[in-house]
Amino acid sequence: MHITDPAAYEEYKKRTPALVQQFGGRFLARGGKRMTLEGPEEDRRIVIVEFPSLEQASRFYYSPEYQAAIRLRKGAADGMEIVVVEGFE
Repeated sequence: MHITDPAAYEEYKKRTPALVQQFGGRFLARGGKRMTLEGPEEDRRIVIVEFPSLEQASRFYYSPEYQAAIRLRKGAADGMEIVVVEGFE
C-alpha cells in the first residue's frame, strides 16, 4: 500500500497489533527495508502477518473490531492488496 495520510494511518497502526494477537496472529514484516531482485520495483509498504489457519485469518479480517480499524485506513492508504495464503503445516 501507499500511505497517503500518515497521521490517519498511525491511528490504524495503533489498533491492529492487539487485534492481530487476539486472533492468534503475529507480524512477520511490517514496513522496513526491502530489495526487489526480480520483476518491477516494489515501493509500497508491505505487511506480512502469520495466522494459525486460513480460518483464523478470515475471522480476524471479518471481525467487527478489524472492520472498524479498516475504516481508519480508508483514505489514509491506497493500493491495498490483501491475500491469504495457506502455508506450512
